[in-house]
Amino acid sequence: MRDIPSELAARIESGAATLCHAWIVTRTDGTRLGFTDHDRDLVVDEVVCRAASGWTNGAAEGATGLAAGSLAIGGVLDDEAVDEVEVAAGLWDQARVELWRVDWRRPDLRVRLGVGRLGRIVREGEGFVAELEGPIAALERVVGRTYGRLCDAVLGDPRCGVEALGRVCDKRWETCVGVFGNGLNFRGFPDVPGDDFLTTMPATGGRHDGGSRR
Repeated sequence: MRDIPSELAARIESGAATLCHAWIVTRTDGTRLGFTDHDRDLVVDEVVCRAASGWTNGAAEGATGLAAGSLAIGGVLDDEAVDEVEVAAGLWDQARVELWRVDWRRPDLRVRLGVGRLGRIVREGEGFVAELEGPIAALERVVGRTYGRLCDAVLGDPRCGVEALGRVCDKRWETCVGVFGNGLNFRGFPDVPGDDFLTTMPATGGRHDGGSRR
């Protein structure tokens, strides 16, 4: 539950025009930066939040329970606030972002609306759009390998073991064995049942020993 100062709660309920948003970004290298959609700089949680930085609220999608939720934020790439070279170098990837609602006349009157991580940052013209992921988003990411019929190695890499030499592989078992003679290093699971298995009817005759269907 958010701890909202009673004085700030009263101003929020009254629709006071002195409220603004502030973002405090903590990058993975420890750098802390602040931004606000107010027209003057603010100091929030001992961080100077720059005005005129171009940061704005985007479309929000909240969620209850274990859903991730998301919030799009937009801004303008400039050398003083968000350096394009640093974005390209990945210094902003997965940065921690705190979103605050602040009374700009008294920045000590504030409430934290949420915390997330910067996801993908996309260049759009002279600015950028970044998705702010909720704390549950990490649980939705695929970690490790997945089971599939196709090989997940790259032709010529150490897991494949075949010299590429300009050749192309479609990652199928038949190609790995028939063209490259490399079935021992095949990194897929050709016998994993697919959607067609769900509609397979019982058959009579033949071999029923639980072995490969190939």
